[in-house]
Amino acid sequence: MNSDLLVISAHLFGALFAGGIIGLERSFHGRPAGFRTHTLVCLASSLLMLVTLFQSTWMPGIPLETVRTDPTRMAQGIMTGIGFLGAGVIFREGLSVRGLTTAASIWMTAAIGILIGIGFYTPAIIATILTLGTLSVFRWIEARLPAQSYAHHLIRFDRNSTLPEAQVRTLLNEHGFTIANMSYRVTEDGLQFEYRMVIRTTDPNNNGRLANALREMVLVREFQISPTGD
Repeated sequence: MNSDLLVISAHLFGALFAGGIIGLERSFHGRPAGFRTHTLVCLASSLLMLVTLFQSTWMPGIPLETVRTDPTRMAQGIMTGIGFLGAGVIFREGLSVRGLTTAASIWMTAAIGILIGIGFYTPAIIATILTLGTLSVFRWIEARLPAQSYAHHLIRFDRNSTLPEAQVRTLLNEHGFTIANMSYRVTEDGLQFEYRMVIRTTDPNNNGRLANALREMVLVREFQISPTGD
């Protein structure tokens, strides 16, 4: 019994540590599910897998040949439940969708917890290191890779004082943007006209420069620049 207690404690504290260090990375970057969430997910996953690992303890007196439980079904149930938790951290901010990386990290943390719960420490340690590397080192690499940054852009004018489309396109080109698509709309009261578009650039700092230029234009009644992100 004492040996079983040591094994259970080792599994749970291992899950506590693995989930905690992944959660710290998420908390450091201000994500909605951080230190405590990831720790609890990993700990719960490990705890539930211990149920299948020590099934002879909670079914005393019953030969294992008589009642057999499939540990993979427990793992499947854990991952299904984690799907609901992951969906809770994905949200829309304007026209952008955020939280996808955090949802993926929660899913991965649950998988690590399952590995620790059944005593597969080596793959769990490797998975923890790779997860931290993906969340931190890959972020550094991604920030330095040349990539296009997309944003949803709205610009509104008085209906009788609208900047022609050609000049709008020229303004965007001067600030380093190209237009992926554009739509047009007259407001319900019929007093204003707006351009809606998806714009792209290779320098995210262009968003601020464009905002400053639009703020100084008297004709512009309203504008919005909403960068997309994870």
